[in-house]
Amino acid sequence: MSKALKEIKRDLERAYVGVDNAKVSGTSSVAREMDSATQQITTIEAGGTAALTETMLLNLGQDCFNNGSDPSVFMIKPADAQIVAGFTGSAGRNRNFNDGTKTLVNVIDLYVSPYGEYKVVLNRHQLTDHAFLLDPSMFRSIVLRPFARTLLGKQSDGDTHAITAEMSLKHMNYADSGVINALT
Repeated sequence: MSKALKEIKRDLERAYVGVDNAKVSGTSSVAREMDSATQQITTIEAGGTAALTETMLLNLGQDCFNNGSDPSVFMIKPADAQIVAGFTGSAGRNRNFNDGTKTLVNVIDLYVSPYGEYKVVLNRHQLTDHAFLLDPSMFRSIVLRPFARTLLGKQSDGDTHAITAEMSLKHMNYADSGVINALT
């Protein structure tokens, strides 16, 4: 049961940021569908089918700042982690091997820009051609129908259950967060 709930949690995260889905109101013959995060963000920096650059992040940060927003999370796909780590090229990297350790750290956990501080978060479930600059306080996970477990029947010595729920994503201010799209 716990494995199934973890899988549902991953599926929900993918539905929020891993697809570009527009809402469907639904009818008696068509199921309802929610807007994914990409549909709820209006501040967009066009990637132009290019790799992520620091300039794209700065431009998006400026647009969000001009909209009155204070995003705090820069969510990227794992492949972009190497690009973000390369942002340190202009600042240089310091290595200290004199203290007996032989460790070189090449990661950015916090990016400080003129427009705010962004925690860099890797997300393996998000769209691979997007990077998000988010204010998490503006998003809500809405429960339309809470999780329920229904016993379906016995199979040999085990019980079979169905888990149902209805969830949605709500963004409090569409101009508050930003997205860089069309990345390679």
